[in-house]
Amino acid sequence: MRWNPSSRSLPVLVLVLGLLIIPSLTGCLQQEATYRGELRQYEGQSLSSIGDFHENSIKGPQHINASTYRLRINGLVKTPKTYTIGDLIDNHTHLTKVVTLNCVEGWSVTILWEGIVLREVLNETGPLPAATTIVFGAYDGYTTSFPLSYVMNNSIILAYKMNNLTMPAERGYPFQLVAEGKWGYKWIKWVTDITLTNTSQLSGYWESRGYSDTGDLNQSFLGH
Repeated sequence: MRWNPSSRSLPVLVLVLGLLIIPSLTGCLQQEATYRGELRQYEGQSLSSIGDFHENSIKGPQHINASTYRLRINGLVKTPKTYTIGDLIDNHTHLTKVVTLNCVEGWSVTILWEGIVLREVLNETGPLPAATTIVFGAYDGYTTSFPLSYVMNNSIILAYKMNNLTMPAERGYPFQLVAEGKWGYKWIKWVTDITLTNTSQLSGYWESRGYSDTGDLNQSFLGH
């Protein structure tokens, strides 16, 4: 028996197909609009898309008000300081570099990052000789830490741009630490607090849950 669509069944079929297709198209258009204009090549090197990141933050994307944002640096420093976004971007050396973030979940992204040299900002506070560790805190409560020498002896940046676009909220606006040579969980987003201490034990959100304290890429991310 040959199927012959009736005037009643055909509109239903069209409606079902529409419900399946439209959300897919909407999702594609939404991502394209969000990251339109991002660079995908830089000096002959291919770049990942900002959309290639996986969302794995502890409390979901944070949305920070630029006008009220403050970065506070305290602890073992001569002069604790508080910075606005403008203070940081307008008054410090900028660096642009291509760096790959490697996540412990098995994915990686290669991004063109632009940011300010963190060492320069710390020098303005006058780290005391006793300071050996730098602890970062984020807007969502996330934390991680490093030997202070890691920041002071390298051109580590607080990034505010990705692929030549202002960093989106879901990626850490206004600032994400580009922790070169470290696993992705050390790349803290939405940085709001930096504290210098003399503790000999590194710590952080995932470090306290069994991840490596150092987070070095050439070592397993598990264990201490």
